[in-house]
Amino acid sequence: MTRALPLLRRRLVGSIFVLLIVIIGSFLLLEAAPGDAVDAYIVSTGGDAGMIELLRHRWGLDQSELTRLANYLWALLHLDLGQSVTFSRPIRDIILERLPTTLILMGSATALSFGLGSALGIYAGARPGSVRDRFLSIGSLALYAVPGFWLGLVLIVVFAVDLRWLPIGGIETIASAKTGLPRAADIATHLVLPVSALGFIYLALYLRMMRAGMAEAWRQEFVLAARARGLTRRRIVFAHVARNALLPLVTMLGLQSAQMLGGSVVIESVFAVPGLGRLAQEAVAGRDTPLLLGIILVSAVLVIAINLLVDLAYAFLDPRVGAGEASA
Repeated sequence: MTRALPLLRRRLVGSIFVLLIVIIGSFLLLEAAPGDAVDAYIVSTGGDAGMIELLRHRWGLDQSELTRLANYLWALLHLDLGQSVTFSRPIRDIILERLPTTLILMGSATALSFGLGSALGIYAGARPGSVRDRFLSIGSLALYAVPGFWLGLVLIVVFAVDLRWLPIGGIETIASAKTGLPRAADIATHLVLPVSALGFIYLALYLRMMRAGMAEAWRQEFVLAARARGLTRRRIVFAHVARNALLPLVTMLGLQSAQMLGGSVVIESVFAVPGLGRLAQEAVAGRDTPLLLGIILVSAVLVIAINLLVDLAYAFLDPRVGAGEASA
């Protein structure tokens, strides 16, 4: 843990600059897009020129772009994400309501894809060139080529519409008044299909990476030395080959966190899951720039936190990483 502290310190300092770039870049891009919250409001409800001027003043849209950016950055220093135009509520409260759902969805999908993908990759890579190796390699390639939204629709048709084993969408049964374990079981039932649709795509990626890493590790000198010492094949697979093949997967886990967060936007829309992805869709429809900026900021913080954890895990698996950062 001590040798990982310099690594963690450097990553935290760099994360501050990354967040600043994300905030300013997102603000400028959203400001460059045509239309604003007033336009969306007038289109949906109607109004005259006086109302348009009043709304622009109330929401601060009559100020210059630089003034709004400076005000937004100053508010962020006080941990104030602003007020949502669409919901007329503090953005922090709205995000805190939706964030746990997205975290549960992403965490479950990551555990499914990484855990099962790694296990199947070890099973396939334990005997390269075998029938099971070829079968799993071809199957993972076919699964990886399937779009996430299409897989989600297929799962809905098969397991929710035809077989009626699972609910079509949502996060829990509306007005069920369940608490405790019954409510947890109800939420788990609703999450089976969206977690499967989000996790199976990345499962194929982790399977192929683990299998390729093990196939490469079998040709390394330390494996030949382990064979010469008379170690069993099972001991070589788990103690030497799989551990070395796991390092690229840990790196990919951090890189895929941003893509999985983006994929959750589609999956939450398909399954009507009330998470950050669905909230972002509603913010775009309402031209709610402050809310969309808050979602982008929280998503960036989430991705950075995941990558920090991945860096610590990588330093634990490979002592050279933490030692290199300490000496630098």
